[in-house]
Amino acid sequence: MKAFKILFLLTLFFTLKINAQPFTLKSIDEPKPFSLKIYYVTKGKGAFVQYKNKKSIIPLKIKTYRVDKSGKEDVQPDFTSYVWDEIIDGKINGTYYLTEGLRDLFEVKYIRKKDNRTFKFEEDKSEKFDGISQFLIHDVMIDYNIFYDNHLKFIYPEKQITNVELPDVDSPNFSRQATIGDYNFDGFDDISFSIPDAGMGVYRTFTVFLFDSKTKKFKELKEPDFSKSKCECFCDLKLDKAKKIISSECRGGARWWRDSYQYKNGNLVWIGSKEADE
Repeated sequence: MKAFKILFLLTLFFTLKINAQPFTLKSIDEPKPFSLKIYYVTKGKGAFVQYKNKKSIIPLKIKTYRVDKSGKEDVQPDFTSYVWDEIIDGKINGTYYLTEGLRDLFEVKYIRKKDNRTFKFEEDKSEKFDGISQFLIHDVMIDYNIFYDNHLKFIYPEKQITNVELPDVDSPNFSRQATIGDYNFDGFDDISFSIPDAGMGVYRTFTVFLFDSKTKKFKELKEPDFSKSKCECFCDLKLDKAKKIISSECRGGARWWRDSYQYKNGNLVWIGSKEADE
């Protein structure tokens, strides 16, 4: 279990360093070449595209998400495939397809709905990635840096901007990972940002922001009382939607521990701890 977690995190770090969104895509065999950037996070959520020299963005709605693990026996990487519908004025205008490997993108194309014409793309690796990434959720643009700083920006539809400083990273080599999930089980997606722990980096610590469906704003989730917890942080968070439980796992001494939390009167409360399965 311990060795697996270390290997998993190293693999995750390497993958994020190689395939860090956004991807810049350039057209193939078009009379007038063009390019765009495609942004997305967890399981293809939060996606949008922005064409070069255009200020406007086009929201994408994830249609299918699939992970092909069939090559594991041959020590081959997973291949993750995404299909998004392009939404313009509330209607589907076309569909984007993309398959992501460890180092490269495959089968990248766009099919325009009105005439079923297919446009093919390849990744443009000539553009240097500056670490800044974005995604779109509940019509709110989320702007953050994967590698170089701790700045987080919420850009709301009415142009109001909220700036937040995320926890600093005590590691020379790190990547900040954004995740979309329903962290308070209210039916609305929330977001989290995770970084390697300040020790050996064998787990990730999370900062969570909940979406308020009434105010249409994001607010940081208040951490619970950790006095009875084995992990004094939000670590490797997992969501049990059926039981409405959030679990947090960390290593304490030579053991891995799992703390469980539930909401009571709107506050996250510790309900128990146990040793994680080896």
